[in-house]
Order: sequence, then C-alpha cells, then structure tokens
Amino acid sequence: MLGRSGAGWAVPWDPQVSRRHVRMRWDGRRLEVRRDPGARNPVYLRGQEVEQFELQPGEHFVIGQTTFTLADQRVTLTATAPRPIQQQSFSAQYLRQVPFRNPDRRIEVLSRLPEVISGAAGDQELFVRLVTMLLAGVPRAQATAVVAGADTAAHPVDDFEEALPLRTLEGPPAEHVGEMPSDAVEVLHWDQRLAVGTDFQPSQGLILEAVRTRQSVLHVWRGGDPREPDSLTQGDDYDWAFCTPVLGRACPGWGLYVTGRFSAERSTLPASTDPTDLREDVKFTELVAAMLGALRQMRLLEHRQAALSQFFSPIVLETLAVEDPEVVLAPREAEVTVMFCDLQGFSRESERSAGDLLRLLDRVSTALGVMTRHIRSAGGVVGDFQGDAAMGFWGWPFAQSDAAEKICRAALAIRADLEASRGFRAGIGIATGNAVAGKLGTPEQVKVTVFGPVVNLASRLESMTRLLHAPILLDETTAALIRREVPPEVARVRRLAMVRPFGLDTPLLVSELLPPEAAYPQLTDAHLARYESALDAFLAGDWSRAFELLHQIPAGDRGKDFLTLQITRHNRTPPPGFDGVIGLESK
Repeated sequence: MLGRSGAGWAVPWDPQVSRRHVRMRWDGRRLEVRRDPGARNPVYLRGQEVEQFELQPGEHFVIGQTTFTLADQRVTLTATAPRPIQQQSFSAQYLRQVPFRNPDRRIEVLSRLPEVISGAAGDQELFVRLVTMLLAGVPRAQATAVVAGADTAAHPVDDFEEALPLRTLEGPPAEHVGEMPSDAVEVLHWDQRLAVGTDFQPSQGLILEAVRTRQSVLHVWRGGDPREPDSLTQGDDYDWAFCTPVLGRACPGWGLYVTGRFSAERSTLPASTDPTDLREDVKFTELVAAMLGALRQMRLLEHRQAALSQFFSPIVLETLAVEDPEVVLAPREAEVTVMFCDLQGFSRESERSAGDLLRLLDRVSTALGVMTRHIRSAGGVVGDFQGDAAMGFWGWPFAQSDAAEKICRAALAIRADLEASRGFRAGIGIATGNAVAGKLGTPEQVKVTVFGPVVNLASRLESMTRLLHAPILLDETTAALIRREVPPEVARVRRLAMVRPFGLDTPLLVSELLPPEAAYPQLTDAHLARYESALDAFLAGDWSRAFELLHQIPAGDRGKDFLTLQITRHNRTPPPGFDGVIGLESK
C-alpha cells in the first residue's frame, strides 16, 4: 500500500497523496497498481486518469506532484570507491551546535518519525519507511539506504569529542580497501529520488568507518562547482555521501547512508546557498538516527518485558528496568523457597481424552496459566515447566520480608482456583533452603531457574501429597517460617507425620498448609489441635490414644487417613523398634 502515512510505502512529502492511495503488487515481471477507493486525488498514467493498470520497468505514474517510476536496478556495494577529495567526521556534540537555516521542513518530517517507527509491522516495513523519510528530509539526497556493518569499535566515542577538521584524505590506497570482506556490509533497504541508468553503489569503506568510529562520516568525491571534471566522482550520479551510525543495542551495526549531488544542473533540485556545507543534512540524519535508536530500544524493552512478564513478578520487572539485567540475573547462592505444583489425576484424564488431545492440551495450558499467574502475582519467579507441573520460587533476585505470606496466598489460591473451576486437583510441595538461582544452562540454551537439594525436596513433597491425602505439603523449615510470620487469618499449618521418603535415609517432618478457619470451617482450630495431640501420642507409641483422638476429627478430613491407616495396619500396636518414623514404600 502506497500512501501519505500509515501505509506500507509512506509518501509524507506530497499533501495530494492520500493516507492510502494505491495498492501495488509485483509479480516478478510487472507491477500491478490499483487505486484505493478512499483516495481523494486521481492517478495518471501517460496523461490519462486511471483506476487500475500495469507497469513495465522504465514506465511511471503520477499522483499529485510526485512521479513514481518503476526501475529495475540493483545495489552493489563497492569496496573500490575512488578516494574522496575531502573527508569529515562529526561528533554528536558538534552537530548539536549546527543551526538549521530552514527548520520547518525538517521538523515536519521529524515529527512523523515516531509514527513511522511504531506503525511498522516489521523491520522490512520500517526500513522502507525510514528510507522514504530520509529522502523527504534531505532535499539534496539522490539516494538513501539503511545499512548494517560489522561493529568493530572497541569502545563508544566520547560525545564531547570535537569534529575532525575538514581535510584531504591521506589514507591507504584504494586497492587496499578492496581487501575488506564482501559480507562486511549489508544493504537492508534503499531507494532513490529519480530513475537513473546506473546501479546504486554505496561505499563499503565509508559505511564501515562510520560504524567503527560511531560518528557520522562524510566523503566528498567532487566539489560544488559544476565546471570541475568528473574524474573523482563516485559513479556518474553522486558527488558526496555520508553515513550516520544508529547507536544502541536495538540497532546493532545499523547506519543511515545518504548520497547526492551539489549542482542544480545535474538534478531537479535547487542548488544550496553553500553547496559544500552538508552539516545541516548530517545533523538532520543524526537526529533521525538518535530517535530511531531510542524508539527501537524502547520497543525492544517492551517486547523483552512482555516476554519476561510470563516468568517474573511486577516487582522483579521493575528491578530489571532500572538495573543491569546481566547483574540482576547472574546466578548466585540464596535462601529460596521452592514450590512445585502438579495436576493430580492427569494420567487418567489423558486416557479419557485420547481422542481429543487438543482440547486436553487447552485445559492443561489453562491450568498452568492459573499456577503461573498466582506465582507471579505473589512476587515469585516461574522457574520451569515439566509436563503438567510448574515450579516457582521466592528469595531471588532479592529477598522479600513478606515472602512467607505471599507463598501461602499463592498456594491456597492455586488449590482453590483449580478445584473450583478447572476440574483438576492440585498437589503442591513447598520447601525452603539454600540453592543457586539465576540464569542457568548451556551456551546453547539458558533459562532463569533454581538448582539445589531444596528443589528435589519440594518435588518429593509434591509427590507425597497423594500418599498423605493432603493438597499442600511443607518441609519443617517452611512450616516454622509460616507459623512465625503468617497470621492464622491468612493460613494455618498442622504437622502431619514424620516420614522417611522412599530411597532416602533422613527422616522428614511433613506439615500441611490449610486455609484459615473462616474459609475452611469444616476443619476448625480445635480439630487441628486434636490432630496435633494425636500425632504426639503416635510418635510416643501410644497408638490407642492417637486412634481415639483421630476419630474426634470430621470424617471428611483426608489428612488424618494416613495416620489412621498406619495404626489399623498394625492392630493399634507399634511394631518392634518403632522410632516414630513411617517409611514410605514409593515416591
């Protein structure tokens, strides 16, 4: 779509071109052109008003004051351009002191730049728009291009360096320049103001010099006097060229290349009052480059933040926005609390949904979304996904004084949300301990996660939820932390049993995280006190007393079933050598 603005091919210099004026399609041999129904002004082909037509290379059509010519031309990077008779480098500080003698046109073009960048659907459309903007803003330019060169600068140039003096170039012979690799520069997009018979040949050496020094570099091959011979002209159509680097990580090695003629006799444009002074054009291009770099960096940060928001809480994203991400995300040891959350009954659901796996995937994705949303909203980091399970952790990249309460709220919200509306039951294991957290992985694949025994412990606790009939299990450290820092109006904790996990030797005191009494009245604080007394009796070997107390707890409480089963299996009598620890026979 060709139009004045907001289209694929912007023509901002001609007020008679509508916002959307003609739609064009290139089939490899000819250009199909069709006037848009909303266009205000006509399109002329060979002096006749037309609505739809085809163009061959060399033919043109007219809208308003602009002639559009279809040219079949190529771009050829030249590494053997004639040595310029003048070369000048400009620092950003120096160009800021250069005044515009006629700023209105420049300001009008610059004011459109944010819309040009933000409205581009992709990089290729952005390049097309930028080249068009440069042609509109630099009247003496005959051709412009967006280029990319290998950035070999060891360090950024100081903004306060003065411009190098105008001088006769005394550099290496032109044949040495030809030894540069042909792929050192890439022309991302180019265009020219008038159709000419020769190909576009930007100077590779000029582009590399600008990218390397991080300054605008100007080459002049022929002076402003039209009587001068053409022996030093680069090609037949250009007297000068400059390249302005686009600084910033969002535009790696990018540059804006502008080239043109001085003499009015060689173009349709009026001669400048000072044809050898191109500083205003360089300054304008420098402003375009600065705005481009800043806006691209902003868009890059927005995309990066949107991607990171899938894993990090808003408070972590705020830290990443003001501090160096490489420092913040660097792996280091920290005391973390890890939560493993798994969907129970998923295997049976998979068998039932074997004929509609896409629907099952959608349900699982929604359930994982519930987990990650509550982890992030509670200040946690989403560290990993394993099938139908998600892992989150707290305590990195910085400690949070209210982390215990946030963890409780996240776990209880996941349990309630999945049970109420998703048709899944959740098994959640939570453990606290030292671990290494940060960007971990290999050079080929890196992710932000956590590593250490505490991760395995949280995973073990999650798998025990099926055996102990409790949705949320805690290790002893986490349970003590919650008892100390979280009010009962937010969450409650009860010890469930002392177990020896399958394959391990160290006993583990396992506790259950429960909602507050107001939200879970079927299990009151008095019931929890009786269970704790029953556990103490069980550990002491008084199984008859433990059995009696367990029967005073509502039958709907599945958490008491594990102890009750252990007592009934041994006829209410502790086995010989009983030390209070129940060995688990499976994971």
